[in-house]
Amino acid sequence: MMSVVNPLFNVGVLSSMISVLVFCLQRKHLLNSLLSLEMMMLSIFLVIFSCSVNISSEGLVVFILLALAACEAALGLSLLVILIRSHGNDYVSSLSIHKC
Repeated sequence: MMSVVNPLFNVGVLSSMISVLVFCLQRKHLLNSLLSLEMMMLSIFLVIFSCSVNISSEGLVVFILLALAACEAALGLSLLVILIRSHGNDYVSSLSIHKC
């Protein structure tokens, strides 16, 4: 017997696929990479939230994931600021250690 899938789950899975595609295609700028990683975290949040609503759990994992996503965003923003101050741009290619 088929059960009805939560539409929030479908949106989460679709947005995670889109964010992986964007991450693979837009690797030139660090800001694009960080935004796609943040979209991945939010889509994982949607999937876990929709699953926790279906099984009526407490949702503690959802709050832990949100806290980790906030820490990841703060760390990514600080790395972006450091890169822009040191190199003047946000190109991922400027992170190469083989440059002279």
